[in-house]
Amino acid sequence: MEIMQKLEILSDAAKYDVSCSSSGSSRSNKGGLGNAHMSGICHSWSDDGRCISLLKILLTNSCVYDCAYCVNRVTNDLPRATFTPEEVVSLTINFYRRNYIEGLFLSSAVYKNPDYTMEQLLQTVKILRTEYNFNGYIHLKAIPGADSSLIYEAGLYVDRMSVNIELPSSEGLKLLAPQKNKVGILKPMGFIKNQITEKTHEKMIFKHSPKFIPAGQTTQLIVGATPDPDISILRLSENLYNHFKLKRVYYSAYIPVSNNPRLPVISKPPLLREHRLYQADWLLRFYGFKAEELLSERNPNFDVALDPKCDWAIKNLHHFPVEVNTAPYDILLRIPGVGVLSAQRILAARRVGSLDYSALKKLGVVLKRARFFITCKGKYQGIIDMNELLIREALVKADNYSTSSPYEQLSMFNDFRFNALHTSDSSEKYETNKFALKGTLQPLSLI
Repeated sequence: MEIMQKLEILSDAAKYDVSCSSSGSSRSNKGGLGNAHMSGICHSWSDDGRCISLLKILLTNSCVYDCAYCVNRVTNDLPRATFTPEEVVSLTINFYRRNYIEGLFLSSAVYKNPDYTMEQLLQTVKILRTEYNFNGYIHLKAIPGADSSLIYEAGLYVDRMSVNIELPSSEGLKLLAPQKNKVGILKPMGFIKNQITEKTHEKMIFKHSPKFIPAGQTTQLIVGATPDPDISILRLSENLYNHFKLKRVYYSAYIPVSNNPRLPVISKPPLLREHRLYQADWLLRFYGFKAEELLSERNPNFDVALDPKCDWAIKNLHHFPVEVNTAPYDILLRIPGVGVLSAQRILAARRVGSLDYSALKKLGVVLKRARFFITCKGKYQGIIDMNELLIREALVKADNYSTSSPYEQLSMFNDFRFNALHTSDSSEKYETNKFALKGTLQPLSLI
């Protein structure tokens, strides 16, 4: 099979893996190709807000597993392809030299067995780093069940690594992916976490201690393939952050790719539910919330009409209104419409004077939400009796969320043929450089 045929098949197959983003790692570059400083790609985003591009492909879509929710399952009738490590290296270097990409996201189905697949992935990144001196960003998929020595060696060459959990409970794995198990997935995550910690301590003692996955590890959870409620998914994410120090948990709305009777019958992916989980995940990581504060056994799923922070505030009106001129930082973060940056600005601004509503607006506070939960200089501009139903109705009207435009990873081959990449026109080159990546993925729980 020609390499361009393989690229078409394996770039399209990679769109279901969303467990990637920019790293913020700063791999040094001494005379080599690329620079990993605050970058990564596949239309992802760096810490400083830049949009960046990764070559996002699978090493192979030939899999020995028969996971009901996966398009690459062994029983599915679809074109199969497998890159050699040298072919992946050639594509990466040539695409980078043409300025189409800034790095590589390399995943794979399990071909032959986990060890063999991990060996091929390791060989690929090793050639890139040692033979081509490529110092750009590399995100690699670790294969559960592979020998720890292979994962360790690969971790010395890559910036970030992901071990995808996919289903949020042991019951879900038994139902839809019986060849996988919780222990087999969590074991490499624990190994990676321990090695990162060990290398970090070594770096404090030995100046030239080698880096090990400097940008940390991530995972992916599928949302909607199993009956697990949002609270189970969020508890799992919280445990993953606490026990494995993950950089990110990615959520992917289940895409119906199979008629298996064990799977739910849905007309479209639950993208709004995925969005709510991302919002809640942000609250866990940056706003000091706990999973049990946002959801409970009585209310196990997020409100589709309100974001999780507003929903929490309405259910806890006894904490409000908050006087913004005196409230501490952790309380400011719990006010709907106040983000991390605007809370920091409030703390800085009120050192030189009291704030009013117009000042809050200039500081970036979203008053259409915040006004129901705050006072400024003792003045309140929300609903007088702090009625839960009235505030909820006002917030729903104010936010007016639109859920009609799902995002997706674009195919390299949807709108142009490969020779269009060689165009000299700058506007066409910009458009062709948008071969990015469709993304939706799904969940598992630490039980």
